[in-house]
Order: sequence, then C-alpha cells, then structure tokens
Amino acid sequence: MTEILPLPTGAELRVTNAPSPLAVVCINGGQGGLVEGTWSASLEWLVEQLAPSRPTIRFSEVRYRIKSWRKLDWCIEDAQAAVEQTGGARTLLVGFSMGGAVGIGATDTPTVEGLVGLAPWIPDRMPVESLVGRRFDVIHGSLDRWLPGIPGVSTASSRRGFDRVQALGVPGSYTLIRGAVHPIALRRPSGAPFPFPRARRWAELLGERIDAFARSTTV
Repeated sequence: MTEILPLPTGAELRVTNAPSPLAVVCINGGQGGLVEGTWSASLEWLVEQLAPSRPTIRFSEVRYRIKSWRKLDWCIEDAQAAVEQTGGARTLLVGFSMGGAVGIGATDTPTVEGLVGLAPWIPDRMPVESLVGRRFDVIHGSLDRWLPGIPGVSTASSRRGFDRVQALGVPGSYTLIRGAVHPIALRRPSGAPFPFPRARRWAELLGERIDAFARSTTV
C-alpha cells in the first residue's frame, strides 16, 4: 500500500506499508538552485526493494517544498513534519546526499533513534551535536566525487563528518561500496527508477541497518 499525503509545511510524503510503531523516513538530496522538490529515484528504488519484505515497518519518502541547500532550514522542517506524519514510536532516518545534512538537523525530533547517511553531504561547519544519544551510519560509493556538471559528494567529505560525530561518542559505522558512484538510481523517461550497477549492494547494506534498528531497543 502506497499513499501520498500532504505535510503542513507544504511538502509531500509518500508512505508505503500500514501504520506501524517502526518507521523509516527517507530524505532526498538537493542542489544549489531554488527548484521545486521532486521524488528521489534513488530512494524510491530502495523503498521498492526493501519495503515489501518488511511489512511491519512503515517507510516514507519526503518531497521537499524546495530542494535546495539554500533553503536547508525549510528542508529540515519538511523532514521533521514527515517524521511526525509517519507516526512511528521509533524512527530511523535515511538521508541521501543533501539528505544527510537535513537528517542531522531533524534528529532532534523525539522519536528519531538514528540516521543512515547514503553518500551524505555534511557541511564542515554544520553542528552535529544533535546526533548524541543516537546512532549514525554512513554508506558511500568509493567512486563518488563532485565533477563539473555532475553532482556528487566525496568520500573524504563524508568521512570528515563521520569522524566529527564519532568524536562525540556517537556509535556507528562507515562502509564504502567499491565501484559505486553517487546516484543509486536515475529516472527513466517512463518515470520508473533505473538502478545503477552497484544498487543492489546499497539495498543490502541499508537493509541490514534497518533490520538491526527493528530488532533492537536502540539502533
């Protein structure tokens, strides 16, 4: 069961599976330009792979009002509203690219127990203290990097952010996927997501983190 719900901020939420005490909220990336939010092909593909075999977990995906790091505060508000609308007593955030920074900003929402950053953008000046008392895991493609005209996040950047979080005593892990680039999937002209060659490894590792979250009282 998949349904699209409006959020009070003006963003939208796509939910998969029935309401549950366990929730996974997936947060999209973004860009510099002030453009209208879209659904993430990468997150959509991952939810399609993972949600059917996990019917006791409610998955949701956020479509921002404006998907831009110049409106990061708006994106954080959208993510916080998504957590509340999804309604889990326990929530795991999954942030792709800019969604890593948005997820850090949204972790102070009371039900959030952890954040999984997929190729996460973590600005060097961004405070990360909101992750104290939670868990932070990073999964990143070894070939990811920024190139002219091609968005990306370097592994050196995400590692610096992860190390800053680790210095606060936050538990977590950092995993590289050899041969993987920044996108996990792109959208076909038909609208369906098209997975990149290492996409199934992304799904496998994310599935492991979601299952660990579901099994434990803390992530």
